[in-house]
Parts: sequence; C-alpha cells; structure tokens
Amino acid sequence: MPAVREILYVVNDADFFLSHRLPLARTMADAGWQVHVATPESPAVETIVQQGMRHHPIRMSRRGINPLGEITAFRSLLALYRGLRPDLVHHVTIKPVFYGGIAARLARLPAVVNALTGLGYLYSHQSLKARLLRFVVGRGLRLALRHRNSRVIVQNPDDGEQLERAGIVARNRQVLIKGSGVDMQAFAPRPEPDGKPLLILASRMLWSKGVGEFVEAARLLNQRGTQARFVLAGASDSGNPAAIPQSQLESWHREGVVEWWGRCTDMPGVFAQANLVCLPSCYGEGVPKVLIEAAACGRAIVTTDIPGCREIVRDGENGLLVPPGESEALAEALLRLIADREVRLAMGRRGRAIAESEFSLEAVVASTMQLYRELCTG
Repeated sequence: MPAVREILYVVNDADFFLSHRLPLARTMADAGWQVHVATPESPAVETIVQQGMRHHPIRMSRRGINPLGEITAFRSLLALYRGLRPDLVHHVTIKPVFYGGIAARLARLPAVVNALTGLGYLYSHQSLKARLLRFVVGRGLRLALRHRNSRVIVQNPDDGEQLERAGIVARNRQVLIKGSGVDMQAFAPRPEPDGKPLLILASRMLWSKGVGEFVEAARLLNQRGTQARFVLAGASDSGNPAAIPQSQLESWHREGVVEWWGRCTDMPGVFAQANLVCLPSCYGEGVPKVLIEAAACGRAIVTTDIPGCREIVRDGENGLLVPPGESEALAEALLRLIADREVRLAMGRRGRAIAESEFSLEAVVASTMQLYRELCTG
C-alpha cells in the first residue's frame, strides 16, 4: 500500500488560512493527502483541527521585524521541515515565503509553492524605511525562491512584472492565479434594497485600505445633501501598524458621517443590504477577495486604479476606478453611481459575469491542483 502523501500549508495567520485556503486544503484531503497546517496559535486553530488537519504551532508575527523574533520564526520553520519532511509545502504571504523558502532549501524539501498575495507595504511606499526593507527583503526573496522544484504564485500581472524587474524571480517560474476563489453559490446576486442607497466599505479597518478617504468622501457628500448611508464593515486590527484605532471608528460613528458595523461574518448578507461597494485601497493588493465577493453578489464597485483592484474592476464596465488617495475623485465616482440606479444595476450584472468566468473557487482550486501535480510528478 503506497504511503500517504503529505502537504504542509504555512500561513502566519490562522484566520487567513480559514478564509482564503480552507477549500483548497479540503480538496487535498479529499484527494487522499494528509494535510498539515502551520500557523501561530489563535482561537481559529480549533477550527483547523476540527477539519481533520494536523496543526503545528509556529512563532511568527504577521508584520513585526524584531530580530530575535524573526530568528525564532526561521528556526521554528527549519525544525518543522526537517522533522516532518512533507512531500509539498505551500507558503502563503510574504513572511512565510521569505523564511519558509530558505528553510525549505536547507531542509531539502522536494517541492515548494510560494504564494505572494500582493506585495503590500514594501513595494507601494517610498519612505526610507520601506526602501531599506525592500532592499533587504528583495535579496532574501532571491534566495528563498531559488528552490529547484518550486513555483511562485502571483495574483496579478503587475506583481509578476515587479518581481521580474527586481531580479527576484523570472517570469517562467511564476504562475498567475487570480486570488483564492469565491463560492459562486454562497455569493449569489440578490435584488438591490429599496430606500436610501447604502454604500459599504468591507475590510479590515486600516488606513492603507483607504478608510480615511472613504470617510472624507462621505463627509463631502453629506455636506452636499446627498441622500445615502455610508457604512464601514470590519474590525480594527491591532496587530497591524496601519490599524485605525477603535476610538477613531467610534468617533466617526458618533459624528454620524459613517456607520461602523464592526466585524461582520455573514458577508453575503452584508452585500445584500448594499447598493454599492467601495474599496479605495492605496497599497499593493494581490486580488482583494472582498471585491470578488461583491462582484459575485451583483454589486457595482468603486475602487482604486492599483494592482489587484483593477484586475476585478474594469472602469466603466462593472464599476469605476479612481486614483488612490484622492477623496474628491472618490466622492464624485460614488455620487455618479448613487444617482444612476440603472447604470449601477448593469454594472452589477457585468460584475457577476466576470466573477463567474475568472474568479470562481472551482477554477482557482483546479489551477492550484494542476500546479501541485506538475511539481510532484515533474
């Protein structure tokens, strides 16, 4: 009887694994693989274990750069790889890719997938700190991504070009897979609600997600007498340096400029209440899952003209693109769609068609499984 093959997913946030990689991991388990998941400890770990997957705790912060902590993170991965020796390891997000890629080479693991879900802060900011980190991380990534039997998943062509231009990884070692996929049955179109239009920004409450610009656009439109509701749906993220303090979110809510709903778990239900979805992000996204979900639900979208966001929204087709960081332009785009219900509905229908053809969960899982087969049989 052949030995059971083993795959290890390495993610520095257990909640992110559940929201973005669980269906893929389930598919691997159904195919007969033993699935291992390495994340830091958190309440979400219990759900991973309940799925029949084996959890391995690692000490890895999401964004910290404390030298001692980073050395500990690397050593914990190296020890795990040497002890477990999985047939395939799949690193998700830049930190696991950075440390895990190097550890996988040292441990001589047979096959590696490195998934970069957007280049984020490092490649979208020009501050001295960002430039220094970009230099250091770029050199480290060159080492991490040189495993002989590996591929790098990028979620949009801009990121692939950036990585090639920086000499980090050649195009022929990249695979374009647009996002982590969305269940098209769970996120199905529903009729627009009646009454005052509701505009929603659903994400973690981070400055880098454009929350400040959304609030300012709402303030501008309220001052003009625009009849609409503006909603923030999502929790603050204390582990992120770009987190908006809860006190600020509560202040905006009390002021009445926006409604803050806090953490929301029923996203199809949230989008059913919305007439329009907005994500004015200003940093390097991979492919924002929330925008795919909104498109699948048949909602028109206003977002920024940056990598990742423009993969989902085609300007004038299923939504509108605006320059990042410009509240006035954002307000004008929102007003345009608030005022024209028929255009909004037509954009929503087109968005659903785009989501079905390019971003379905089945398509993403199939593409990833094909990549696994190539690495494990090539």
